[in-house]
Amino acid sequence: MTAKTVLVSGASIAGPSAAYWLHRHGYRVTVVETAPELRPGGQAVDFRGEQVKLLRAMGVLDDIRRHETAMGDQTVLGLDTRPALTVPGAAWSGEVEILRGDLARILYDHTKDYTEYVFGDRVTSLTETADGVEVTFRRGAPRKFDLVVGADGVHSGVRAAAFGPEEDFRHDLGFGIAGFTAPNHLGLDHTSVMYNEPGRGLTVGSHRLPDKLHVALVFAADGVEFRRRGADEQRALVAQLFADTGWETPRLLQALPAADDLYVDSISQIHLDRWSTGRVVLLGDAAWCAGPGGSGTGLAMMGAQVLAGELAAAGGDHVTAFAKYEQRLLKPATVGQKNGKGSGNFLAPRTAAKIRSRNRAYKMISTRLFGRVFSWMTDRAANALEYREYPALTAA
Repeated sequence: MTAKTVLVSGASIAGPSAAYWLHRHGYRVTVVETAPELRPGGQAVDFRGEQVKLLRAMGVLDDIRRHETAMGDQTVLGLDTRPALTVPGAAWSGEVEILRGDLARILYDHTKDYTEYVFGDRVTSLTETADGVEVTFRRGAPRKFDLVVGADGVHSGVRAAAFGPEEDFRHDLGFGIAGFTAPNHLGLDHTSVMYNEPGRGLTVGSHRLPDKLHVALVFAADGVEFRRRGADEQRALVAQLFADTGWETPRLLQALPAADDLYVDSISQIHLDRWSTGRVVLLGDAAWCAGPGGSGTGLAMMGAQVLAGELAAAGGDHVTAFAKYEQRLLKPATVGQKNGKGSGNFLAPRTAAKIRSRNRAYKMISTRLFGRVFSWMTDRAANALEYREYPALTAA
């Protein structure tokens, strides 16, 4: 019997994870990615509890540990730019932490031998027929697949084609986020520093590449237009938003013109009544984007395993499988969104008083009692979905 074909849109984290698990259950997978190649860098993502079980089952845990950030303590500065407190690295780094770009490369390397990857293209339309989905692409010739998985992030093209305009489902949380790499003029070594002014937050850290700083910026986004911008427009926007920010910000902004990994976006969540329609299903941020602190990367990878497993358990009956997939993922996704909802206010408090209050609360994390409470909160999203094995049939 000919293996069923699946088109997965998105080659970041959720897409290659879906390719891995779908292959284990006998599907032939094509992954299409808008970018011309894998995107390097990006912010760090961490894994805890049930999610680490998944990484081990996929055979990628050892590779991830070889590329982990191994971050130490974080120094939080006060409004006067002097150290106000120190937070243990384990509070943010989970059991293992890795840069998003490094993780994407590992997942690609583990799946490229049996997955067709198409870079520099994107889905433009989907037409469901009695026995499949006819797909058109911006560059490639039209093709037909048995199923389509939208794993292409908060700005999902598959979601737009199958469910409707992004603005119908995207809920902005009032903040924006940006990130890029810069020279490590601070001499940080597996440590990070957080600095805030009202409505603006900077976190800089250095780990595996000692000559580089990873810069994360969060800002109140009142009146900021997040339409698709070119790289020069993004650099200008970040420079404008942080132009009068103190501490080391002016020096960091000097690296913007040379930064080839800059990203800028709103902090948003995606809310849909359902994640599938016919033979099309959404995964990860395309379906339930939670925002920072929502354990989105780990849950997307867990969701890929559940999606493929339920398809196998249902004997390929996508209607039954998609329903059970949504049933298993709905509560964990809701927990993640609840955790992520307050991320902007935590990372970039809007007033000096709120910054001081945040720092006082943050300082309690270092105490034994409140450290346990914080660990419970951060682990809650990661452990909201139990890892379960599905019988696997690896395709030839």
